[in-house]
Amino acid sequence: MKPKPPVKKASLLLVDDDRHILDAMGGWLREVGYEVDVAPSVAVATSALGKRTYDLVLCDIRLGDGDGFDVLETCRKQYPETIVILLTGYGTVETAIEAIRAGAFDLLTKPLIDEELEMAIERALNTRHVIEENKNLKAQLDLRFGLENIVGHDPRMRKVYDVIEAVADTKATIVVTGESGTGKSMLARAIHRRSARRDKPFVEIACGALPETLLESELFGHVAGAFTGASSDKVGKFKQADGGTIFLDEIGTAPLSLQVKLLRVLQEFEFEQVGGSKTFRVDTRVILATNENLEQMVAQGKFRQDLYYRINVINVELPSLRDRLSDIPLLAQHFLERVVNESGKKVRGFSDESLDALQRYRWPGNVRELQNLIERAVLLSKSDTIRLEDLPQAVLNTVPVSVETGDAANLKTAMQGPERQILLKMLEDHHWNRQATAAALGINRTTLYKKMKRLGLYEPPLHAAR
Repeated sequence: MKPKPPVKKASLLLVDDDRHILDAMGGWLREVGYEVDVAPSVAVATSALGKRTYDLVLCDIRLGDGDGFDVLETCRKQYPETIVILLTGYGTVETAIEAIRAGAFDLLTKPLIDEELEMAIERALNTRHVIEENKNLKAQLDLRFGLENIVGHDPRMRKVYDVIEAVADTKATIVVTGESGTGKSMLARAIHRRSARRDKPFVEIACGALPETLLESELFGHVAGAFTGASSDKVGKFKQADGGTIFLDEIGTAPLSLQVKLLRVLQEFEFEQVGGSKTFRVDTRVILATNENLEQMVAQGKFRQDLYYRINVINVELPSLRDRLSDIPLLAQHFLERVVNESGKKVRGFSDESLDALQRYRWPGNVRELQNLIERAVLLSKSDTIRLEDLPQAVLNTVPVSVETGDAANLKTAMQGPERQILLKMLEDHHWNRQATAAALGINRTTLYKKMKRLGLYEPPLHAAR
């Protein structure tokens, strides 16, 4: 009975100095459905590897001009995505151990049974597929949570980038402060993705979302019988994050009794489970976040002073969105493009009036609110441009309405004042360099020229031109 051909044709390189084996095994593999090239020596195999990419190499250990370990080493160093299965007529446990340690996926002993060879190849190709999926997933995580995904050219944000670049790959404890919705969780993930711990777990827990008894169990775990309902042992978040990063959001809400235990963990990285006596030690990077003033909470006796000084090693303050108005066009376009990619909607950008309205709004929900608003606007828009009518009433309420007509007929005139101030400040910040200003605003130079002309900003003031 013929084996079923592989669903997706894979490319194989068969290396053996026995011409009979090359012909017989090569022919059978082609009949099964694989693309097969053959090589009778290390030299020919090395040359073939340099000419095309193979999914798998089947290589005999004993060859006339070397051995299979030479081919394996070449693949490991130069073609790491190619999986190698070694073949031998003299299989021993020691040889198998040596092959696996050297990086081979498997060691098969000749003579081979067809079904045995087919199963080994399928296992190897499935493993390769899983590795590729993991790489793609990591690439998507880098795209979604990497520092490059945190958009903004405002000077305050540039300071944030500088701090992150300096400390991301250290073990220093970081406290991220800022109003709700400014992106503290995303920044924590970006720090993790930029560190050497990126391949280890990132574990997040919102301290304010759980009562004190459950929060302690979530952080440190518990043993069976520690409290009513604890029917089995539970691994805590700190243990789950061993080797990686733990992100403690809303740290200001942690009760004082728990703060004592947190202090010990941050000093010694040791803890016991709830109801247990065994001490666990972890290697975990800690990032904390709060929208409260911890220094003020210390003065009020609501936050332990010793814990405050222990965690306040590196402080990263995320500015509110209303304090970085020049970033709104960039952020809006960024979120628009993400929604368009995910939904397939044909929306290209924003009208000048809608962008002006977005920059007038106070954004109590900060970047998170803007992201949700843009997603709604893109999905509900009936044209290729986000217009005023696509924005929610809360944003439109900031648009001056003519008392006589009850409409936004005088919108552009009413909005020129604040728009002119914003544009003037950006021009001054960039020393009236129009190209740099346009880049900072996320618009092209032609649009900047039009706005400058409309707002009467033709030349820099005399004091700025000196």
